[in-house]
Amino acid sequence: MRYLTAGESHGPRLTAIIEGVPAGLPLTADYINAELKRRQGGYGRGARMKIESDQVEITSGVRHGLTMGGPITLNVTNLDHQKWLEIMSAADVDEKKKGLRKITKPRPGHADLVGGMKYRFDDLRNSLERSSARETTMRVAVGAVAKRLLEEIGVEVASHIVTFGGIDIDVPNNLTVAEIKERAAQSEVSIVNPEREEEIKAYIDQIKKDGDTIGGVIETIVGGVPVGLGSYVQWDKKLDAKIAQGIVSINAFKGVEFGVGFEAGRLKGSQVMDEILWSEEDGFTRRTNNLGGFEGGMTNGQPIVVRGVMKPIPTLYKPLMSVDIETHEPYKATVERSDPTALPAAGVVMESVVATVLATEVLEKFSSDNLEELKDAVARHREFVKNF
Repeated sequence: MRYLTAGESHGPRLTAIIEGVPAGLPLTADYINAELKRRQGGYGRGARMKIESDQVEITSGVRHGLTMGGPITLNVTNLDHQKWLEIMSAADVDEKKKGLRKITKPRPGHADLVGGMKYRFDDLRNSLERSSARETTMRVAVGAVAKRLLEEIGVEVASHIVTFGGIDIDVPNNLTVAEIKERAAQSEVSIVNPEREEEIKAYIDQIKKDGDTIGGVIETIVGGVPVGLGSYVQWDKKLDAKIAQGIVSINAFKGVEFGVGFEAGRLKGSQVMDEILWSEEDGFTRRTNNLGGFEGGMTNGQPIVVRGVMKPIPTLYKPLMSVDIETHEPYKATVERSDPTALPAAGVVMESVVATVLATEVLEKFSSDNLEELKDAVARHREFVKNF
């Protein structure tokens, strides 16, 4: 399975094309729209979420609610585009119109300046438009298709926030993936510890009042993962590496860890390695899950536990100093519409990306033209592993 996305933040629409999804997978626009709605939620979201109400249009690859095995095309219209018709026109326009909303003052921490240098733009809006987190709309849409596939083989994905700025959230022990999903869905700030809800919301309010932004740490957990996805035979076959790449490819994500993560560097080997157990009922299992569900770049049957760190949103209402690319004079960076935090939305994006990487790996290991063929192959593999 592979996909491409296209479109600009203020362009007419966003598009994704997905190839390699088996035929016979039940898939509806309503299912994808529910995921898109999750991305637009969360405490601290700004004005654009009121402007846009993302709705997907499926224009190929699905008939009568079932995938057909061909490329699936997904489109989401940018409702805000009506205000940007001349500014974002694909047709050539006169010099006066080209100068509308021109950006020459790059924002620190964004793609503006380097994109201008790389592609030789004199208007940094060209960098801004494609590098915008608006593109993650289609990452979530693609991820919804991936989740739909994973559900059919008993794989469940959830995410929640474990750190808001400088505030760590205590996570109750032994929550199932379903419980994490339910608790996070009931929280405006996507946490599983409801007694911290008001504290976090007050913190976000203060950050907004200060004209600043915050980042944090998001945890994604995947249950029901088949053993043996990924491989140790080549560096680029390791599934944890593929997941790490996917997560860091999300706007503003700067780091990844699995299981106990960087804490492993402070612990002894006897405290980190997951002891192997066996029972007639369950086959091989692990006493702990410190390695986050991976050994040798392969899934070991334990839940995947991965965390991604998101830097603060670089667009500030209290802009930092920058330099105008035309005059080379110091100036306060251009202010664009922004939010104090996008952590809850970023959690939806992160779990979508993880789901997409996993679905791709599932289809590589269990290559199938039809959903029933896939389900049968996965079931036979699970039975083999249980009896190993």
